Amino acid sequence: MFSYRHAFHAGNHADVLKHLALIATLRHLMLKPPALTLVDTHAGAGLYRLDSEFTDKGGEAEHGVVRLFSVLRPAQGPMAASTPLIDDYLDLVAGFNPGGSLRVYPGSPFVMQHLMRHEARDRLKLFELHPTDGKTLSSNIAQLEAGRAVVIKRDDGFEGLKPLLPPPADAQGSRRGLVLIDPSYELKSDYGKVSACIQDALKRFATGTYFIWYPVIPRTEAHDLPRKLRALAQRAGRPWLHATLAIGHPPLAPNERPGLTASGVFVVNPPHTLADGLRAALPVLVDVLGRGRGQGHAVEASG
Repeated sequence: MFSYRHAFHAGNHADVLKHLALIATLRHLMLKPPALTLVDTHAGAGLYRLDSEFTDKGGEAEHGVVRLFSVLRPAQGPMAASTPLIDDYLDLVAGFNPGGSLRVYPGSPFVMQHLMRHEARDRLKLFELHPTDGKTLSSNIAQLEAGRAVVIKRDDGFEGLKPLLPPPADAQGSRRGLVLIDPSYELKSDYGKVSACIQDALKRFATGTYFIWYPVIPRTEAHDLPRKLRALAQRAGRPWLHATLAIGHPPLAPNERPGLTASGVFVVNPPHTLADGLRAALPVLVDVLGRGRGQGHAVEASG
């Protein structure tokens, strides 16, 4: 169960979609002053070198964040128009690369930690079971000297989430939280665990924001997941958003597999601004990152 390593995929098109939407969601939630409890159920290593043996092996960042920077932030001036959500994402990634060249990619834990408000006393809870990634995550987070604001647990994030919901109330009695759920889906059972996790979470803390990433692949479980999540949100009377990005693939040789070409995010209790932001951003991402057959994007939202 520990064969998956996100380092091979860091900065790819799926990360672009996930982190662009995550940043936009957090920006909106942080417009209100009460503290936020942030949870990442499958944190990974947290920070990735784009010039490491892992990222070089697959080259996926080249067709994701690196491509995006080369088109929208080249030295000679942008070759295509951007949008506020894309600009915010690129600005955040650039902040981890002060030298100008892309050497480091921030995973979800570092995206969330970077946006945390110390004055509001936001808190971040990270779960990672992989022994190597868990050790690397601990080392990376230690460099931040964040103290008790960031807590790492070597536990199953699906189970570890339960006692954290509802989050503790702040001094004014407000309970606010965002939960990111993005397992590797290496095991088919992960799809069912995501659905069960959201069902349980909505019973414990119905007003929390739940952000789920999943791969769009020819597997029944992947096809059914957004439908099941939509049904759970509707049953709980909560708003939802579903967005997908497909970059397609060039012509393939016989028996050649295209790899992951599409992914989706599903958000329960999304910001009301997120749908319009993604509707503007996703066509740009397809124009810049699209590679051939199967390109496309979609945004659906309740209400």
